[in-house]
Amino acid sequence: MNSFDVSLLLSGQYHDWLVSGFALSIKLALITLVFALPLALLVAVLRLAPLAMLRAVGVVFVEAIRNVPLLAHMLFWYFGAPEVLPEALKLWLYERNFEAASAVIALVLYTAAYMSEDIRSGIRSIPKEQMEASRALGFSFLGAMRLVILPQALRLTVPPLISQTLSLWKNTSIAMVIGVAELMYQAQQVESASFRGFESFAFATGAYLMISLAITGASAWYHHHHPVRSA
Repeated sequence: MNSFDVSLLLSGQYHDWLVSGFALSIKLALITLVFALPLALLVAVLRLAPLAMLRAVGVVFVEAIRNVPLLAHMLFWYFGAPEVLPEALKLWLYERNFEAASAVIALVLYTAAYMSEDIRSGIRSIPKEQMEASRALGFSFLGAMRLVILPQALRLTVPPLISQTLSLWKNTSIAMVIGVAELMYQAQQVESASFRGFESFAFATGAYLMISLAITGASAWYHHHHPVRSA
């Protein structure tokens, strides 16, 4: 039985592959978070808008995204969506890092659908009298949301949003199915090239665990310093 070769994880070509995959996984998670949060906020407000048509747009977005597995989203944006584009544009996209772009699009839409429901729950937890009072004072729907409701609701939704961030971090591993050279992809490459599967996947497991524990620690810190107070 082979012994655990720690040197493979500390230096050399395989170490570089694993570290580059780890860095790309972090980039995927951060870029997705930057785009998913504003989109989730927009969808949450749409779902509570006074116009039925706007509410319907929000409902269709959430249900269409949440009821399809992330793997299907990933494959659709990489293999399916480009087929409806003009040939020149498709070739231009494939000459660039289209795998990573497809993964980000799928992750942004998937994460935003779940985050929007958390934000909507936070908004609905604010007493409706506050909205009525804001409208009576002359605020528009968007003005009341922006200045009165959302600042309170977002504070309440920080814990579930942190949980969604944890899910997002783990979901970045799905990007390997379309060839994105993230952490799991690189771990598999190292295993194929060196036949050192234990070391390569131990590195990936440790990396996922380290970031997940950091996110969990951030959640615990927030709970400790900003406890939810009953109304």
